[in-house]
Amino acid sequence: QVQLVESGGGLVQPGGSLRLSCAASGSIFSISAMGWYRQAPGQQRDWVTVIGARGSTNYADSVKGRFTISRDNAKNTVYLQMNDLKPEDTALYYCYLRSPGSAQYWGRGTQVTVSS
Repeated sequence: QVQLVESGGGLVQPGGSLRLSCAASGSIFSISAMGWYRQAPGQQRDWVTVIGARGSTNYADSVKGRFTISRDNAKNTVYLQMNDLKPEDTALYYCYLRSPGSAQYWGRGTQVTVSS
């Protein structure tokens, strides 16, 4: 059974930075894609970024150049470095794992609030 636990959210001023972490249990982390979605109040859940098992990455246009996803397979952890944060980045950020068999697992989310 895969469990995902996010951390690192908080309140930050516009232009600031945060680093989110997502720790995974289970033995399939290193062979799975990992990524992040986010959901603002009253909005649908939007895809943000993904990192493949071999390290290839992809980003939503809205975060490209500001956010960086990385992974540490030794720690079963994926990171999301968020720079130059904007109020529109305010959301609940969810980590996900997609296994080679396309099963998808979700964390419970961590809140990011960008406000002065």
